[in-house]
This record gives sequence, structure tokens and C-alpha cells, in this order.
Amino acid sequence: MSKHDGRTEVETGGVVHAVEPARVRRLWHLLEPLHAVLYYAPEVFEEAAALGYDTKERWPSYFPLRAAPLGPVGAERVASAFYSFSPRMVAEHIDSAWATAEPGAILAARLRGIDRAYRAIFADRVDGPELVEAAALARRAAEAVNTAGRPLAAANAALGWPEAPHLQLWQAATILREHRGDGHIAALLVAGLDPVESLVSFAAIGAASVERFESRGWSATEWGSARERLTARGLLDENGEATDAGRDLRHRVEHQTDQLASAPWQLLGTVDADRLADLLGDFWVAVLSSGLLPSETTLGIGKV
Repeated sequence: MSKHDGRTEVETGGVVHAVEPARVRRLWHLLEPLHAVLYYAPEVFEEAAALGYDTKERWPSYFPLRAAPLGPVGAERVASAFYSFSPRMVAEHIDSAWATAEPGAILAARLRGIDRAYRAIFADRVDGPELVEAAALARRAAEAVNTAGRPLAAANAALGWPEAPHLQLWQAATILREHRGDGHIAALLVAGLDPVESLVSFAAIGAASVERFESRGWSATEWGSARERLTARGLLDENGEATDAGRDLRHRVEHQTDQLASAPWQLLGTVDADRLADLLGDFWVAVLSSGLLPSETTLGIGKV
């Protein structure tokens, strides 16, 4: 395995293939919606409500559903792993989460909810050969993940694999997206962007509206202070828009995130990675066509 010009080469069957960041990003774009169904599907909300969570809005169930693989940890550890959420918001939901249901029950509930949601979205394709093949490829990539220094990826990778292929596909998508997210935090730290600054700087390049980022729980005062710090660094102008330096910094963060997320795809190889991308296309369309996911997210997919 060798690296050059930001690309990694993997020798497969005697042929050397370059795994480029663009391919890594494409796979993330395809897999992210398959994971994100967890936080929006009515079937999952019903399972969470049965455990006792308030599902009138998404956050009371979001935090335990995502944090459950970590075990019954406190708000400080969850805020550290989630990074861009206000610690106050995390504490509001995590401090009572494990009193409502223990993590094992939540993990079982989220699989039941995804099982129901995928069956509703994919219909008879949920048991079809294309999904079975996609699940096998995604699982191979997920099992190749190096979890050192990646708490959310490690916690999800430590869970046993469900038997059904469609649940394996969801779990693989989850491991891979948390692996990417853990690496993204590392890139933000290298860039010197604290949790609220990471959101302010992302909004400043048009990744999503300020209103969308406000869902992460930061106060107007905290948001304003972060803008002032970034302006003092020359990353924002007086109107709060990204300067050339600010755009360059965010570009480096995204590029480094792609590089840090590339290892599983390097080990899968470009032929199988491209085959997985082809297989995922119809399922990606089905999830987006379901109307469950918001048209704008804080991830900047399709905008950066």
C-alpha cells in the first residue's frame, strides 16, 4: 500500500487501483441517508415511545438512540463524542435517558425500528439479491474499520451483527458513518475549530442555514462570540461570511475528513467499492423519495 498526491493505492489481483477522496465522499453520500432513517422514521419513533421517550420532537430519542452503543455514560462523554452539540443540550436529554431505558433495550428497539422502516421503504426489495450483495460489501468495509481513537465507531463496531441482510446493511452504514464522523472531529481539532466554531465556520461557507445549525443548542451569545473569534483569525468577514482563508480552511477540513475515512474503502478495493455504489443507488433514491429526511441538514451533503 502506498500514498501519493492525496491518493492511496491498493493492490488487488495484481492490479494497482487508486482510491481517491471523491470516491470516499460519494460512498458517504450514498450511505448516510440509509443510516439517518433511524432519527426520522415513524417506526423508530414508535419503538422509542414504547420505551417511554417523548417523540413529539426528535431530540429526546435521538440522543439515546445514537449514544446507546457507548453504554450508560454521562452527558460529558456524550458531548465529547458528538462534539458540535451544546453540552447543555446533551445534558438535557442524556441525564434522564438511561433512567427511561437501559442501553441494551434501546439497541434492540433501534433494530426493530429500522427493520420496520426498511421494510416500509424498500418493500419486496428488502429481501432481494441486490440488497443482500450490498449488505455483504458494506459489512466487509465496516469490518475493516480501524477504531483506534474513534469512540463512536468503536462502540458500534463492538456490537454483534444482526442476522438479516438489511439490518447488516444499516449497521455497516452506521459504523462507517461514525468512523467518518470521528475522523471529522479530528480534522476540526487540527484546524483549531471548537464545537461552536465548527458550526459557525460551516454555515459561513453555505453548508446550511444558520437556523438549521441553531438546532445544535448554542445560544445567540455563544454563536456571536464564536463569530468574533473566527473574524479575529481572518476566517470571517464583518458580515459573517467566510473569507478566502475561511473557505480554504474548511476545504482542508473536508479533504482531511475524506482521507481519514478512506481506509475501509482502500481495503475493499475500487472494483468492489464501485459495485457497492452502483447497488446502493436505488436504495438511496428510495430513502430520499420517502420524504422522511429533511431537505437541509447540518452535514452539508451536496453543498460542500
